[in-house]
Amino acid sequence: MQTGDWLAVTQAQALRFFFERLRDVVDEDEVPSSELLYNASVLAHFATTSASATGPFPVCPTSLTTVFDLFVLDKSQHVDPEIMEAAASQCLFLTGFFQDQLRSRHNLAWYASLGAGFYDSAAEYGSDRARSRMMERMAARFEYWRRQQNKLAHELRDWPKLIGKVQ
Repeated sequence: MQTGDWLAVTQAQALRFFFERLRDVVDEDEVPSSELLYNASVLAHFATTSASATGPFPVCPTSLTTVFDLFVLDKSQHVDPEIMEAAASQCLFLTGFFQDQLRSRHNLAWYASLGAGFYDSAAEYGSDRARSRMMERMAARFEYWRRQQNKLAHELRDWPKLIGKVQ
């Protein structure tokens, strides 16, 4: 069964939606398209993945506490670039897109520093040079992308009927 069967939205549609909306809110005139696409893919992945999914890793994170339990307490996977990227993307998603909801419960700056560090580890241990360079850029610009994802979350809350208009 495809994601679209349940949500009436395919992963490709979700990616296009987030890419276009994120492009509209970014602070820079010339943001690298590869970074924009990467961030849109993170948002689309978590928007179309259930927190209770048993399928491909990473599932949608439910909280920063879960991120802590999975990726901070258990350091056994810290040399696996895919695991580190998953940890970083979950930190980015939760501290960026859901910043307003989590600000009173968690030290978001600390989790953001963890996320940037996870991207650094993914870059260090990755064997694909192009992917490692992307992970390095995401680590260096983690705060920037957190702000952009939070800005997008505000935009989407301001226009609740927007999702229904996507073709």
